[in-house]
Amino acid sequence: MPEFLLKVQGTIHTLSTPWVMGILNITPDSFFTGSRFSAPDDAAREARAMLKEGAKIIDIGAFSSRPGADLVSEEEEWDRLKEVIPAVAQVMTEFPNTFISVDTFRSVIADKAINAGAHMINDISGGNLDPQIYATAAQHKCPYIMMHMQGNPANMQKNPSYQNVTTDIVKFFSEKLPLIHELGVHDTIIDVGFGFGKTLEDNFQLLRELKAFQLLGRPILTGISRKSMVYKPLESSAAQSINGTTALHMAALQGGAQILRVHDVKEATETVTLFTHLMPQGIDHLLPIWER
Repeated sequence: MPEFLLKVQGTIHTLSTPWVMGILNITPDSFFTGSRFSAPDDAAREARAMLKEGAKIIDIGAFSSRPGADLVSEEEEWDRLKEVIPAVAQVMTEFPNTFISVDTFRSVIADKAINAGAHMINDISGGNLDPQIYATAAQHKCPYIMMHMQGNPANMQKNPSYQNVTTDIVKFFSEKLPLIHELGVHDTIIDVGFGFGKTLEDNFQLLRELKAFQLLGRPILTGISRKSMVYKPLESSAAQSINGTTALHMAALQGGAQILRVHDVKEATETVTLFTHLMPQGIDHLLPIWER
């Protein structure tokens, strides 16, 4: 697997072994109830548990992006985050080289979150909903996770359409990444946005063709955990989808994912461990056999 470097608060870190990002939702309506925590003490306790299980990043979000979710005002979003981020940041001091990402598309919220103790920005809109967020990432010199979403959370699943979902999204990143790089943000991570303005068929095509995104030369984050692309083919539910999630996580790792965004850290960490034993060192496993 290609070895990417990520600079966080002036220190260089390597993604030669894939990282696990644990989901911590500070919302009352996220699609998976097991990831919802609102009180600072409860959030800190859950973050500590995920870090003990192997999480490298805790992703804190206060705006539910599930299809059709209610709009949350900027004030309410920050009110949910302002005590939780410092509480989780205090826990992080017990676990060296671990980080907080703030899951927001608003530049004002991102700025406040970084000042409160977050280390990176996870933007589901890739800058489309608030272009100023690029300048915020540049100002703080922090990593920026750029996700692709067609539309917005309110309408993204209303007849999403592509000429070719893989090539269209590669084009999206190839146009967006230079914009943020020109501002001085070079620690970028890409996320194809499984379930964000994609059909079930689109999601599986993206997973099959995930290696295509390695052409962009940036680490790939995948957010598959307990989503409908897991449980719909199995005719089950988000609550019953851990086995399917684990299966698709292995597929994502084989496709070149460097970060797994997950609800179940222990299972994802075990998947990464088995993946590192399964795959040879270096990038040979990513090449056709006749090119090795």
